[in-house]
Amino acid sequence: MGRNKQFAVLGLGRFGESVVKTLVENDCDVLCCDKDLEIVNEMSKYGCHSIQADVTDVHVLDQFGINNFDVVVVAIGEDMESSILATMMAKELGAKFVIAKAKNDIQKSILEKIGADRVVLPERDMGVRIANTLITTNIIDYLNLSDKFAIVEIQPHKNWINHSILDSNIRARYGLNIVAIKRQKRIIVSPLPNEVIEEGDILIVVGKNDSIQRINK
Repeated sequence: MGRNKQFAVLGLGRFGESVVKTLVENDCDVLCCDKDLEIVNEMSKYGCHSIQADVTDVHVLDQFGINNFDVVVVAIGEDMESSILATMMAKELGAKFVIAKAKNDIQKSILEKIGADRVVLPERDMGVRIANTLITTNIIDYLNLSDKFAIVEIQPHKNWINHSILDSNIRARYGLNIVAIKRQKRIIVSPLPNEVIEEGDILIVVGKNDSIQRINK
């Protein structure tokens, strides 16, 4: 059996705290760090290794053995300078994969230029996600994968029900790939072309954003 993935979360604001709790709940090994001792003590209750330290100090990150973690999450969004320094030093020390939080597109661009493997904008992404579920009639949930692609949960069009995926012609007409079907308490992963879409099914599809918007039209 393989070892648990090891994560380091630098910065324990609301975003960092949420990341830590979710990772711990999924039995991951987590080191979390923040300058605020009160926050660090609070997070230690959740079963992670919590340390009070300045993550913009290269010696601190080196002592952590930051290059040994599978993923480093730089969850400092408000303080742009600290976010940039922590990201840059983590990469320079050999961190395998660094995810950094940004507050805006300027910060995102800078973090990408200094080597962040992935940059997230939680507030904007959540706003986009909610807005897309509000303006579309049959999209249940919406998650951007990139500027061009998204994965969504949709209710099937009435014309698709009682027809197979192949007969519904979803890929050819809409450019969407069905990666799974939620059917009551079951999840059918990578359904075959002859799988019949049933009333009450929820389709999980991947495609270009403009293709997804066509569903609603």
